[in-house]
Amino acid sequence: MANGSRQAAWEFFGTELKRRREDAGITQVELGTRVFVSGGYIGQFEQAIRKPQLDVAQRIDDALQTDGIFERLCRKLVDDPRYADYFAHVVELERLATRICEFAPTVVPGLLQTQEYARAVTIAANPFKADAYVDEIVSARMERSLILDDATRPEYWVALHENVLRIPVGGPQAMAAQLEHVARLMRERTAVVTVLAYGAGAHAAMGGMLQLMEFDDAPSVAYTETSFSGTLVDVPAVVKRAQRAYDLLRVAALSPEASLALVESAAEGFRRCASTT
Repeated sequence: MANGSRQAAWEFFGTELKRRREDAGITQVELGTRVFVSGGYIGQFEQAIRKPQLDVAQRIDDALQTDGIFERLCRKLVDDPRYADYFAHVVELERLATRICEFAPTVVPGLLQTQEYARAVTIAANPFKADAYVDEIVSARMERSLILDDATRPEYWVALHENVLRIPVGGPQAMAAQLEHVARLMRERTAVVTVLAYGAGAHAAMGGMLQLMEFDDAPSVAYTETSFSGTLVDVPAVVKRAQRAYDLLRVAALSPEASLALVESAAEGFRRCASTT
């Protein structure tokens, strides 16, 4: 489904939600209370500003006695073959976020990846897939990164573990180009990137990657991911713990200036390696 068609479908979701809610004679606040979100959230769903997670759509069906219509619509709209089921909603939220904070322990975050790096990562995880599949996944990843080119782009804070700078994904030439791309975004102040050096030792996010997203007029969310699944969390107490972990990571990381120097040094090392092979 094309982006324009998908947005139109979400607008239908919102219009239908408003109609069913008003037919039931309840306010946005009342519905929000029944499905464990704020009344403001319900208003954003109805305006297609924010998209509900599947479990919220299911609770809306229960509250309004709508025989599963919102669950079915939600399943259809988040069914994008270019993204894993657990990640499709994250992509929608990235487009709405005013600030994104991310910790990457082993792989350059998708929003910062070059096409060649993304291709190498995709093939490594899908060695038997045809080129058409790989091309589609890489294209989707490049499409995601366009939010950083937008005039209203979110603040983007990234903490990279030094692992990310040392693993030669795609070979020395591809890795040099990838790190040079990160360094350029740092210099252009598109993103604030810091590096958690090996010398930092144990850190607050030993369990894996972490992403935090903040929004205008909506609570923050946290997203964590392993190789085969991801979890989007909007429980305030858990999000607060995730934010604290990220704060501890930033304290332990190198300064932005020292981080840029390390990224550039690693890029130069890969560039020299590529020139001798």
